[in-house]
Amino acid sequence: MRNCITSVFVDDQDMELRFYTDVVGFVAKTEVPLGEHPWLTVVSTQDPAGVELLGEWGSHRAVGPYMEALIAGGIPFASFAVDDVPREVERLTSLGVTLIQETLQMVPAATLVLDDACRNLVQIARHRR
Repeated sequence: MRNCITSVFVDDQDMELRFYTDVVGFVAKTEVPLGEHPWLTVVSTQDPAGVELLGEWGSHRAVGPYMEALIAGGIPFASFAVDDVPREVERLTSLGVTLIQETLQMVPAATLVLDDACRNLVQIARHRR
């Protein structure tokens, strides 16, 4: 068994697609027409056969309270690995990304949390082994 797809809730698929492709640097992988809200995934250019990120339409009544609780608690919805956290901070802030939590240096990791423009908190991390 392996993880093949993970989701983030969205209320604007176009904005989410722009964020994850133009800002994060992922590429669109799958788009399946499903009426008003297609099945739309992106994937890392560093691992194109890896885990896909699905922009899951967030209209279910449970999504709002769930997302509000995560945001209030500062809990990231997803986590992405990078090799150099300070370099990512510089790159992301130059693109106008809102940092929710500045870089934390911990052993064995460094992390930061950002807003993905659709209310998802995303953690960027480098794990040292």
